[in-house]
Amino acid sequence: MVKMKYRSILGVCIAALIITFCFSPQFRTIYGLPPHMRIIEGEIASFDVNFPLTLTIKSDLEQSIRTQSPITMSGLSRPVFLETVKLGNATMEFKLLNFIPIRTVQVDVLPAIKLLPGGNSIGVVLHSRGVIVVGNSPITIENEQQVNPAKDAGIHVGDVILSINGVQVQNDSQVAEVIDNSGRDDEILDIVLKRGEEEMNIKLKPVLCSETKRYRIGLFVRDSAAGVGTLTFHDPESHAYGALGHIITDSDTNQPIDCEQGKIVGAKVSGIQHGMRGQPGEKIGVFIEGDQLLGNIEKNTKFGIYGKLTTEIPNDLYSEPIPVASMNQIQTGSAEILTVVNGQTIERFSIEIQKVNLQESPEGKGIVIKVTDPILLEKTGGIVQGMSGSPIIQNGKLVGAVTHVFVHDPTRGYGCFIDWMLMEIGVIPKNENKIVKKMFNLSNRFTFIKGA
Repeated sequence: MVKMKYRSILGVCIAALIITFCFSPQFRTIYGLPPHMRIIEGEIASFDVNFPLTLTIKSDLEQSIRTQSPITMSGLSRPVFLETVKLGNATMEFKLLNFIPIRTVQVDVLPAIKLLPGGNSIGVVLHSRGVIVVGNSPITIENEQQVNPAKDAGIHVGDVILSINGVQVQNDSQVAEVIDNSGRDDEILDIVLKRGEEEMNIKLKPVLCSETKRYRIGLFVRDSAAGVGTLTFHDPESHAYGALGHIITDSDTNQPIDCEQGKIVGAKVSGIQHGMRGQPGEKIGVFIEGDQLLGNIEKNTKFGIYGKLTTEIPNDLYSEPIPVASMNQIQTGSAEILTVVNGQTIERFSIEIQKVNLQESPEGKGIVIKVTDPILLEKTGGIVQGMSGSPIIQNGKLVGAVTHVFVHDPTRGYGCFIDWMLMEIGVIPKNENKIVKKMFNLSNRFTFIKGA
């Protein structure tokens, strides 16, 4: 009877200990670790492991990751430093009282890489696959009636027209010409369009516009977008580059542009529209005369644009490549960004990293930053449009890129991890994950629309 009483008391004590630990900062920190981490070879990761928490590394995988100094892998009550030894994988297990599993973390050790940081202003010209429907345009026919065949047939703003009557369309002028010719031949249009990830066929007949004397279907379409952004990095050996840190979307439909072809050209900053609460500012950028070609655009992704440079892009602040750091190496505290606020001169400005959101899968908003540099605050008010892609550097390592601004506080904004940008150039295995939160896009876009 006494033994049962003691067992009950012991059980209550253990339960109370577990409940207390579950509300402790240490538990929240460990449980907040992503189940899959990536560490670059040569980095050191640290974890606070205090009683009653223990850490175990599977013995058959210790060749990839090892402790920096000899320690006992149970009953730890001090920080644990893990050193990467070589490329490979490891599994870390956090346990309560050395027998209750709390968290298992898979660790990939990735190759070390050095890149030249950017900061240069670039002009971006992107041509979509097909043409994007950006609006409706009612058509005036005889007797002053107004009709809209495309809208009535079910074509929506944001749809991408891929082909008409079997002819792949590449620009807005071509679309207008194909529609007019088909109307004059009294043909029904067979339109293949893309809506999201789905392709569909729509048939309709164009009508003669009494104002233009051309056959039309009642749409505004666009085939390209252009603007000014910032180069994040490039590899001097492969000439691969990354820029912007976020996807380019159409300015009217807010739909991502499915890149068919594109280019980056030289650009300079001719002025700054100061940012203020509720109204983000912007760089007033212009393409350099002659559209000096710097490289191509091979893909437009949710973590920026990527391609190959055809011209060497200098950076007077960094003549040699610098190491990159994985997300687990980023610390809250001081850092810097590189960007242009006047002409083509790259300058460094101080910022504070206020929060690091460790992520298992590719997502935006990984880093929360605040501009602290008095010169940048005076010139811009904080983060402005056209600054997206500005590299974030901490402790001499490239850690990410500026991507978005807090509309209510232009001194603060988000950055994306360099991990996800490296994923886009093939260094890190790619995992898909949808971004569902709305963000303010920093891309400065200039557009041209034609009626069809």
